[in-house]
Amino acid sequence: MTQPACASVEFVILDPRLRQWGLPAYQSPMAAAVDLHACLEQPLELAAGSPAVLVPAGFAMHIADAGLMAVIAPRSGMGHKRGLVLGNSLGVIDADYTGQVMVSAWNRNPAGSPPLRIEPGERIAQMMFVPIVRARFEVVEAFSHASERGGGGFGSTGS
Repeated sequence: MTQPACASVEFVILDPRLRQWGLPAYQSPMAAAVDLHACLEQPLELAAGSPAVLVPAGFAMHIADAGLMAVIAPRSGMGHKRGLVLGNSLGVIDADYTGQVMVSAWNRNPAGSPPLRIEPGERIAQMMFVPIVRARFEVVEAFSHASERGGGGFGSTGS
């Protein structure tokens, strides 16, 4: 088994309750992401199909490495069992962002379903760090190599 790469990220606690709820941490030796807590003052009810709401995660961080970014994703169980997903599908945190981390929470359940209740301190999303490859764009008149797929779009490689 190989050891995962490790990077140092500066972390500022903005909500002291994180100390009792638990700072973002990997929940198993092979976990890819850390869980994020809802740093709410009171429970939040999200009506089914209503607009997404920004929920503070209670901390700010500075990745400070152009080769690294953080991604916020839904927790699998929350989305599958309760219908809580991210309003923006996936959140990207750039290495130079130093504001509070926020989670865009959305109740994807059908209209008429009961509201989804988020409790203060509840783990509502997860954050993972991923490497970045920055492309250097080269304007050309034609591509230097043909591809087997070519310009085939949606569904062009099968069902």
